[in-house]
Amino acid sequence: MAVFDSFRFVHLIAPRPLLMIVGREAVTSWMSVEAFQNARAPKELHWLDGASHVDLYDKEPYVGLAVEKLTDFFRAQLADTE
Repeated sequence: MAVFDSFRFVHLIAPRPLLMIVGREAVTSWMSVEAFQNARAPKELHWLDGASHVDLYDKEPYVGLAVEKLTDFFRAQLADTE
């Protein structure tokens, strides 16, 4: 039986910044925690209280909060350093 381990190479993302946005009520949140623990810095795990996994797709206020965090993250990580 073939098994795909999507977390096996998460450490290879570094040194590129990693942001993981996770709903506190997500049944799959343990996967994000495991991936985060195996990732190397720079990394950030951002929790959204009350959100499930699918709430982050199309339910306000969770989508707005996720987009706000993504915007801040991209501004910080993609800013011109010159």
